[in-house]
This record gives sequence, structure tokens and C-alpha cells, in this order.
Amino acid sequence: MENVLRPLIVVGGSVLLTLLIGWATDRLLRKADDRHSETPLWGLLRRGRIPYMLVLCAAMLRGSYDQVRPLRQHNAGIGQTLTLILIGATAWLVIRIAAAVVETTYTRYARAHHDAARVRRVRTQVTLIMRVVAATVGVVAVAAMLLTFPAMRAAGASLLASAGILGIVAGVAAQSTLSNMFAGLQIAFGDMVRIGDTVVVDGEWGTVEEITLTFLTVRTWDERRITMPVSYFTSKPFENWSRGTPQMTGIVYWHVDHTAPVELMRERLRDILRECPAWDGRDYGLAVTDTTPNTMQVRALVTAKDADDIWTVRVTVREQMIRWLTDHHPYALPRVNTADATLAPGFRRLNGNERDGESSRRAHEPPRTGRG
Repeated sequence: MENVLRPLIVVGGSVLLTLLIGWATDRLLRKADDRHSETPLWGLLRRGRIPYMLVLCAAMLRGSYDQVRPLRQHNAGIGQTLTLILIGATAWLVIRIAAAVVETTYTRYARAHHDAARVRRVRTQVTLIMRVVAATVGVVAVAAMLLTFPAMRAAGASLLASAGILGIVAGVAAQSTLSNMFAGLQIAFGDMVRIGDTVVVDGEWGTVEEITLTFLTVRTWDERRITMPVSYFTSKPFENWSRGTPQMTGIVYWHVDHTAPVELMRERLRDILRECPAWDGRDYGLAVTDTTPNTMQVRALVTAKDADDIWTVRVTVREQMIRWLTDHHPYALPRVNTADATLAPGFRRLNGNERDGESSRRAHEPPRTGRG
């Protein structure tokens, strides 16, 4: 009976005590979250209750499993397994706590500052910092797990002796990966591009959706995702429409006839912009910028508060101006000129009868010789 009750008491007691402590801790965090609604820290810490309970349960079992007599012959294997679980759960808990602290700091910063560009920069830095912390904690946890094996401790001296050569080989083999990692850190703290920025890369217009230490994802206007190595943004030029102020100036072109009413087009442009909610009211203008033998090029300048609104303003102005010209000034639209050409001075235009008589007279004349 003792061989049955003792394992049940040790294992069941550890699990029951873990559940009780976990429940009490969760209640305390929930009350703290209700009292301090101005900070999300306590609510974020509740996300770590699962690794927290794993740490408690593994620690209690690790300290009491040797009291179970039927399991003493497997003490080494059980102890090794519980140690590995304890190390892994501790690393998981540390990552969750670090994420809660960093996310709380970012939330407070975002509430205190209303500059969208600065907030996006801090968000990019926070995201990459969390990835670095998670990777560092993971590597340390794996190293700690490996060192729990006696064979690994015995091989430690030889591993340290060959660390220099292995580092050189790994550096050469992973040159591209390392360059991308350093480029990711450069992007995070160099403020070159941030999450949420509007960029144009290889002729594709989109918004930066994700930045990691090795790659960057751009979501295009048609909801495609372009994934590029971060080293691209440190070695090649690209357009960042969100640098500085997000305000933008857009251009709309028309090709119209030379008789188009330019002054009336300026007035119509003003009326269109006044009825367009996306126009920010800063500036507008219309001018003739080029001419061809058949048409002239008219350019309109419009402004908006960001890249999305400037697109709306441009398409609205282009569409409504063409519709207005079609309805009220159709002569101003481009057309093929089929009128007779104006003759140079000294030349007389012949009508149809004169042309026919002249042709008949020339047909009946004798051929002229070279003697005159």
C-alpha cells in the first residue's frame, strides 16, 4: 500500500499545490490589473501563468521524487528529465516576463507621444529587441540543458579549444545570415525604415508589415506580401514616403486640345478639391507644362496628409475633370486634326473643276523636248 500511496501523495500533492499557488497568483494579478488599469503590465504577466506553473511543478517534483521508493532505480533518468523541464519552463517564463515589461514600456511611450513616426520607430526597435532577447534566452537554455549531461561537460574543454576555428568557419559559412542580422540591427536603431512606413521597393508600393533580424515584409496595395532580406535596405536606394512628415504632394496630368479653357480648368480644380474630403487644403495648382503638335500637357498639383489620401485625391481629380470636359467642353479633348493645311503665300488653291481642267489640259499637251 505504501508503494502506491507514496507516489500518489508526492505527485498529486505537487500538482495540487502547483494549481493552488497558480490560482492564487492569477487572482492577485487580476486584482492588480483591475486596480491599475492605466498600465497593462499585470494583465500581460497573466500570460505567463502556464510556464510559471510548470516551473513550480517541476521544482517541487525535482525536490521530492527521490522519496518515492519504487522510482529510486530510475532516479537518474527522472531527475534528468525534471531538470530539463525546469530549465525549459524557466526560459519560457523569462521570455514572457521580458515581453510583458517591454510591451508595457512601449504602451506608455505610445500614450505619452503623439508623433506617429517616432512611435513606429520605437515599435520597430522593441520588436527586434524582443527577438534578440528571446534568441539569447533560448541559446542559454539549450546550453544549460546540454551541460546537464556528463558527456557534454567532459567535451567542454575540447569544444572551447576548437571554438576559434569553429567561429571562423561558421562566420564564413553564415556570412549572408550574419550580414542580414547586423543589417536588421542597423535598421532598428538607425531609423531607416519602420513598421507601418509606406515604401516603394523595386517599383512596388506598399506598407512595411514585419521586420525581423533577417528579413522584411512589405504588404502591397493589392494585399500581396513581398519578403526581402534586410540587407537590401542598407545597400540599395528605396523610397520611404513616411520619413519626416507624412504629408505628400501629388501630380495629375491631362493631354488636351490647344483650345482647352485653362482658366476654367483651374476653377474646376478648385471646386473639385473643395468637395474632396481627402484633400488637406494646403495647396493646389494647375499649369500647362508641355505642348505637342496636336495637344498640350496640363499638370495639376494637389496635396494630402498621407500617401493613402494623396492617391484618393489624384484619382478623384483625374476622373471628375475628364467628366467635366466631356460634358461642358468636348472640344477641349484630344482629337485628330483633319482640316486642310494652310498654303504658303503665293500659292493659289484650286477648286475641283479647275483641278480637273488643268489635269485634262496637261494630258493633251505634246511632250516637250529639250530644244525649247
